[in-house]
Amino acid sequence: MALEPGSGRQSPSPESSGRASPVARKWNQPDEPLNKDKAFRRWESSIERALSLFENQSLQEWADYISFLGRLLKALQAHPSNVAIIPSKPIVSKRLAQCLNPSLPSGVHQKTLEVYGFIFSFIGKDNLSRDLPLYLPGLSTTLSFASLSVRGPFLDLLETYVVGLSSRALRPALKAIILALLPGLEEETSEDFERTLNLLDGFKKSVRPAGGEDLDQNHNTGDEYFWQCFFLAAITSNSRRLGALAYLTRNLPKLGHPITQDLLPAVSNSTSDVGVSSDRLAEIVTSPEPGLLLRCFAAGLADEQLLIQRGFLDLLVTHMPLHSAVLQKRVKPEDLELLIAAAAGVVARRDMSLNRRLWTWLLGPEPVVNDGEVGPESPIDNGGDQNQAQTSSKTIYFEEFGLHPLTQALLKLIERDVSNPVERAKPFRICLSLMDRWEIGGLVVADIFLPVVDSVRKYNTTATSKTDFTEVLRSASVFFDGVESGLIWGKIAGLIALAIGSGKSSASERSDKLLLVNFIITHFNVREEEMLLVHAPLTALTVLTMLEESKEKSKQTVLALSEGSKDVPNLALNTAIKLIELIPEHAFQTRPSTSQSMVSEGGSMREVPSFEILQKIKTFYVHDQGNLDSGPPPFSSSEVGELLMKRVGNITCQSLCDPVSSADVGIKSKLLTIMLRKVPKAKSLDEKRILASMHNSLRLPSQPSFHVYASITSLASSLYSSAYITTDDISDLVDPLVRIAWSYLSASHPKYHVETVRCLWQLQSTLSLPNRDIEASICAIMLEHDTSGTYAVRDADPGRSFSILWTHTLQDNAGHVDRRTSKAVRANAKETKSSARLSGIGNYEVMLARPLFLMLDALLDEGTQLFMNTRTWLQSLVGIDKMFHLFVAKFSSFQFLQTIAEDNPSFLYSDTKGYADEDDVEQCHYYLRTLSNILRWSSDSMWAALAENSISTDTTYRSLFRITGRDGEITLLEFFLHVCLRAISGSHNPGNVQLQPRISQFHRTALTTLHQILLSPYALPLAELQLEHVLIDRLAQSLNGPDPFIQVLLLDVAYDALKIRNTFQPSPVSPSTEQKRAPTQDTPVQTSRLSFGLDSGDQQIPHIPPPPPSLVKCLQAGFAAVNSRSVLDSWVNFLTECLSFYQDTIFQILIPLVETLCSQIGTTFENLQITFKNTGVAAEHLSAPESTLISLLNGLEHVLARGHDRLIQEELRLPVAKSPEQPQGFFGNMVSGVFTSQTPEARSATANNRLTVLLSFQDAVRICFKIWSWGGPLGGLQDAESTASFNYTSLRMRNRARRLLEHLFAAEALECLETVVEVWQRSAVTDTSSRLPVVFNLLHVLDGSRPKHTIPAIFNAIYSRTNPNALDPSRKSTLTASISDSDLVIFLVEYARSLDDDAMDEIWTDCMTFLKDLLTNPFPHRQTLPSLVEFASILGEKVDNTNFGEQRRMRKELADLFLRLLTALFTTRPMGFLDTSPIDRSTSRAEDVVGILADIAPNLPKILVEPDRVLSAVTAISTSVIGPTFKSKTYPENISQSTLVLLYQLSRLPNTQKYWKRDLGDAFNDHRFFANPLNLVQSDWLSLLKQWTLSDKERMPELLSRLLAPSTAGIVFGVGATSARLESDRRTQLNLRRVATLILATSDDHFVADLPTIQERIVDLLAATTTSSPSSTTRADIYLLLRALALKTSAIHLANLWPIINTELYAVISSVLAPDHSLPSETYNNYSVLQACKLLDTLLCIAPDDFQLHEWLFITDTIDAVYRPANFEPAALVDELSEELGLTALSSHQTESSTMNASHSLTRRPLIGPGGISDEGTWERKDELVGKVLRPFFSQLSIFAFESTYSMSVLDLEGCKKGVLKDLFDERSIVKAL
Repeated sequence: MALEPGSGRQSPSPESSGRASPVARKWNQPDEPLNKDKAFRRWESSIERALSLFENQSLQEWADYISFLGRLLKALQAHPSNVAIIPSKPIVSKRLAQCLNPSLPSGVHQKTLEVYGFIFSFIGKDNLSRDLPLYLPGLSTTLSFASLSVRGPFLDLLETYVVGLSSRALRPALKAIILALLPGLEEETSEDFERTLNLLDGFKKSVRPAGGEDLDQNHNTGDEYFWQCFFLAAITSNSRRLGALAYLTRNLPKLGHPITQDLLPAVSNSTSDVGVSSDRLAEIVTSPEPGLLLRCFAAGLADEQLLIQRGFLDLLVTHMPLHSAVLQKRVKPEDLELLIAAAAGVVARRDMSLNRRLWTWLLGPEPVVNDGEVGPESPIDNGGDQNQAQTSSKTIYFEEFGLHPLTQALLKLIERDVSNPVERAKPFRICLSLMDRWEIGGLVVADIFLPVVDSVRKYNTTATSKTDFTEVLRSASVFFDGVESGLIWGKIAGLIALAIGSGKSSASERSDKLLLVNFIITHFNVREEEMLLVHAPLTALTVLTMLEESKEKSKQTVLALSEGSKDVPNLALNTAIKLIELIPEHAFQTRPSTSQSMVSEGGSMREVPSFEILQKIKTFYVHDQGNLDSGPPPFSSSEVGELLMKRVGNITCQSLCDPVSSADVGIKSKLLTIMLRKVPKAKSLDEKRILASMHNSLRLPSQPSFHVYASITSLASSLYSSAYITTDDISDLVDPLVRIAWSYLSASHPKYHVETVRCLWQLQSTLSLPNRDIEASICAIMLEHDTSGTYAVRDADPGRSFSILWTHTLQDNAGHVDRRTSKAVRANAKETKSSARLSGIGNYEVMLARPLFLMLDALLDEGTQLFMNTRTWLQSLVGIDKMFHLFVAKFSSFQFLQTIAEDNPSFLYSDTKGYADEDDVEQCHYYLRTLSNILRWSSDSMWAALAENSISTDTTYRSLFRITGRDGEITLLEFFLHVCLRAISGSHNPGNVQLQPRISQFHRTALTTLHQILLSPYALPLAELQLEHVLIDRLAQSLNGPDPFIQVLLLDVAYDALKIRNTFQPSPVSPSTEQKRAPTQDTPVQTSRLSFGLDSGDQQIPHIPPPPPSLVKCLQAGFAAVNSRSVLDSWVNFLTECLSFYQDTIFQILIPLVETLCSQIGTTFENLQITFKNTGVAAEHLSAPESTLISLLNGLEHVLARGHDRLIQEELRLPVAKSPEQPQGFFGNMVSGVFTSQTPEARSATANNRLTVLLSFQDAVRICFKIWSWGGPLGGLQDAESTASFNYTSLRMRNRARRLLEHLFAAEALECLETVVEVWQRSAVTDTSSRLPVVFNLLHVLDGSRPKHTIPAIFNAIYSRTNPNALDPSRKSTLTASISDSDLVIFLVEYARSLDDDAMDEIWTDCMTFLKDLLTNPFPHRQTLPSLVEFASILGEKVDNTNFGEQRRMRKELADLFLRLLTALFTTRPMGFLDTSPIDRSTSRAEDVVGILADIAPNLPKILVEPDRVLSAVTAISTSVIGPTFKSKTYPENISQSTLVLLYQLSRLPNTQKYWKRDLGDAFNDHRFFANPLNLVQSDWLSLLKQWTLSDKERMPELLSRLLAPSTAGIVFGVGATSARLESDRRTQLNLRRVATLILATSDDHFVADLPTIQERIVDLLAATTTSSPSSTTRADIYLLLRALALKTSAIHLANLWPIINTELYAVISSVLAPDHSLPSETYNNYSVLQACKLLDTLLCIAPDDFQLHEWLFITDTIDAVYRPANFEPAALVDELSEELGLTALSSHQTESSTMNASHSLTRRPLIGPGGISDEGTWERKDELVGKVLRPFFSQLSIFAFESTYSMSVLDLEGCKKGVLKDLFDERSIVKAL
């Protein structure tokens, strides 16, 4: 609440007023009589003796208190006759207040009141008025605990002496007096109720100003101040609110006035009088601050007690109706919103008694119900008109007075940005409850619906967990389901209109509205019948109509959208798709038409303009609220369907025709496809225009994008399936569609291969099986650029495209969508599938049969490019059996081959038949020649397919049986053999000369085919057929002759030239040289592992001269050239065969070849990545087919295999140096893998060769790992349109790279593993947590890197770096990888953590042996011992989850090793990890001993099993880590969070208290403890100290026992005395801070039992002086302790401390004005004053109930703090000091801003601190402290406290706690020793 200009606030006194001390402080000083005679001195002495009884004796029993009070009363009664003053009155009042302790019996309280009564009667009215601040605070809490016997005397005391005091004396204390009396009003049936009520009225009258006018009902125009104080008291004190309610019920003026049905004041004779009286009564309770009245009610309505909430609601109904002038005119709108929000909040209790009262207040007065409670009822049937009029009047009433503030209040609640799900969902639950009354909910929900939904959407991005969001969404969904569907969809339609329609909204704002619509559709229930049948179609129609209209207008909106973003139209279209997807198919069936039919007389649809459609929909949702009961929808279902279809058709045509808008054609065609599936055949769809648009789009000069092609294909299928177009229409589209598809099947652009094939099969499914249009188009495309004749030209590209079509067709199963495909693609596949799509694998012959034979025809002419492509394709053919089944079907159709008789089924003796003209010999010859060509270029896999696939030839398959004569199953190889036999069994017909040449050719082809079959690797089983008899009769000839591309020719010439030089080498046995050199695509050459066999290692290899050096350069150039990619496999084969020519020189060419291959693999792989990452078709220079990459990998594998084989052969020829005795440890008995021992003398040349091979291996491992990581976490984002192709390609690449890695690991496991570790280590230079986890995934999938192989290899690598002499020479690493032993051990730890628990069975023995050998000499491993300890702990955790082996023995063995590792760690690195000062926070994980131990500590029981071992480990850690750390010279700078976490984890282990408590005690009692950083204290120290106090109950008593009372004995002057005093001060300060720290660390009220002792120590230390030991310097720390107690102790336990706190605060704050070197100035130093101010600030912030009765002594806690009367004189200490100190202009400005910042905060915080007045500084000079802190603090504290109360914000308890901790851990304020 801001100050207003007319508030009447006086400016403070000027700084030069000259007053030395506050005038009004006279009551706090001892009264001095004018003449101290002997009788007065004797009386004063007797009183002091009586008071000394309280100080010198510990009053333990209640009788001691009564005795003390009796002595005091007797001493007071012996006063001289001529005095009316009390000596030592501050001490007397303090002791009396202490005697009113709630824990003392009522007899003590009665005696105390008796003493009070005597004092009041003795000093008289005037002195009591002056001394009221001295005596009232002690009395004020009495009623809150008084028994019946005490209440009467207490009220007597107030009635007799206090109520009659002057207004000036009572005014500052009025709020405290009200709070003191409210407990007496809590029970209306008590005998003291009326008396207390009258007493409160008496005080009201006492503070009235003179001249006030009496009104009715005991009200006076001067009661304004009383009511303002009363409201403040009700706001701040929760415990006294019930009494406040009782008083308000009886005395609050009624502020309402009767109204008529027309909401006008009721007409009566006394209307004017009532109005004037009501206004004047309203003036009483709202002046000067009307907001307090509403905040009083808001606090009551938010109370936790149901009865209080009900009472305040009753008050609202009876005394302050919603239409009252106070609420409608006098208060601010935001205050009324605050009240209504609090009132609406009661519905969260789900209590009908509260809800009825709330409805009554919001809807206006209603008759009283039977049970005597005021509340609404359902209308009673006394007549329909009367009930309707009554309901209407209620609605009008609420709409007039409550709708706007309630809506605004709810909107503010909804818009709060809170993370707590309960608080976030609270306004949703309130809104839901308000909807129980339609008169309220029906009006409110229209304004809050969209904010509610938007709040849920925003929370979706800020929620800390999915569970929190689900909880909020559940509450919002319940509210959503309660809203009328018409309203929901009306709001959605409104959002769409704002997003798409004309306007000045930015693109981001429009997108946000559409995103909100999508969020509603996705997350809320919009699937009710009415929504799906009526609203969703209308909303979809709105979207499409507005999109169409925006294009037709002046393009202003379109330009705005295109400039900002193109996302808005796409978002709108996606919204339309989601809406149409919701609509069921029966929604568009014909139903009764609406009032205005669109059907013209002729039965056709009339044209409806867009503006008319939008106007009708707007009318339906705005005027009719979307309610079907109010009227029918604007269009019938069939009309909506027609309109939708027309608009969808229009925008689809536009996008197809316009190249600019073709980017969204996929969305629009998808929309039309869905509509075609859902809407019956519509008349409004212009299918001819769409068909023309598709043709035009396909005829564009530039190739359409893939999504355009896919969209047209899907759209054409849907139109045909829905009978919109004919078979002829779709057939016209087939050829252009197939041609575009063919362009996307290009081998160099693999992005859309899978998707394109699926589109073709979708088109084929639409055309049906008998239709061969697609096949015909493919054939035409394959042949259109061919040139026949002598110099035939057939390009290779059609063959490549067909091979892709074949591959993906045979992998296509329409019923199984790839599970790796994205959800969007799967959903699209499901949507566009109007009928079941044919699967490619089941119907491949429909589309591919004829094109396949066209491609195979290329094998006839070896001079064409297509020949080479086809030959290569056959080597890696997918579905090779499917191709041969086509041949089976063709051959079985020829009758002249079926020559075996069924009665004599023997193919050996079948009759010879002559061929006739009617036999189709030429066709059969064609198929046989094609088969011959296939077998001519066959590979082992093809021969294997022929030999392993079988067909059935029994008599049920008559044609097959008559060809083979075999009853059963035979292989394809045997079947083709029979076909050849049948072919050559036919003879020439001598009479037909013209037929002879063709038959001769037919026979030669058959014989050639038969010759190939018999030379096949699988021909041996055919021997049982006894073919020799048939072959004797029928001889055959064979053919052979390769003719590849020019590069292939050149490669063959080169190879032949090289072969001439080596004529002594035997030629390989194979059907042909080309077959031997046949490339493989997916698999390497026939070896299954990298190294060749070593059986011939000892054979003498003849010396072969090396090839010329230019060969290597040629090979490098060939692999690097771009134009060699299409024949790369030939290059690879060429390389493979040339490698045999290198023997001793293989190592010289190894590195250049590997570098070239790896660089080309890297470049090709990068291009492939870019191709799939970028949208659209890749650029030409990025051509990167996956076959190129696989070919290069094949070549790399061959090179590495040959180099490694040669290395192994060299090493085998070296002599073996056998040691006389091998050690039997881990490093002596383990299998050495592929290595063999060799002597050091022979290592020079061989070692260099090994280094060459290993460097090559490293390059290969790195590039293979890069490829294997593709598609994983490093894959990045890919283009969503080519997801299926990406999945296919990446999986193929990963598999090939994995196989090569497996071979590399099998050959050189250790070196390859080190390379992988190096890759892992370099993946994150700074942060260990971000290293690649994919490395471990690789190791887990490689067969050669199973844990049983990998773990020993890691051990070898570690030992090679730490202690290589202990390792066998065969198992040493060459150290080529730049990694350290620390890197390896860190990798070992992470790798072990990634292993499955079951893997422990494989590695357990190796791990135990390694650890044992290591511990025999741990010194070389001293740097890695911490990580090895962590490794052992991981073993322990994992073995705990398994049950293999002898668990007991194994666990014991591991436990012993773990303890020995700990010992070795602490022995080899004593204090090594603590040397740095301060500790290096960037220490690597391997060296972070403490961090590792902190992680291990919770699992020690699992690792060590037995408690004794756990205790031993804890002892070692405590002795070697914790203890030295805390005792270090650098403590606490050397303390890290890990140290404290370790100690905390140790404290949670059972039976370890002896050790960790000792360490913690040492650290806590160290004088340097309070130098710990604050963030470390908050995060770790406090929880640790809490654990300590829970396990050791004697901590607090022991600390308190160290606090010694001040002593003055033996103090002398000099350096020695000063030093002793400073040391005592230092000890006391530290102990006080330790006590405060423990209090803050524990839970609330933990040390309640120790409070009496704490109080006793505080009282003792407050008696310290500047010369005592300890001195008064410790006061600041006492105030810190009191702040901690106030924060962590309930107010009820602090009752006995308030007199001490009040007295001390008065003294220290008053000392600000004391002159320098005076006793108060010396007693209270600057830091003590600052801490006292902070204590007061904290108490005002947390506002304990009892302190509210005392705060008026320090601040003005009434409305006078802001609205000061003209003659105001401050009575509060702080305000008087403020006037004395004065204000400068600068500090005033600074103070105003800091106060406003703090008071307007969302939470209630102290004024001094963050956001308020800064206290940063040393404050050694008093004037600096006063100027920068105290003067601003004093001047604004009262206003700040009022503003904090007025804001009703929540207490920031953590902020207060942090402020205390900050002061506690500030070493600057601790006394320094001399």
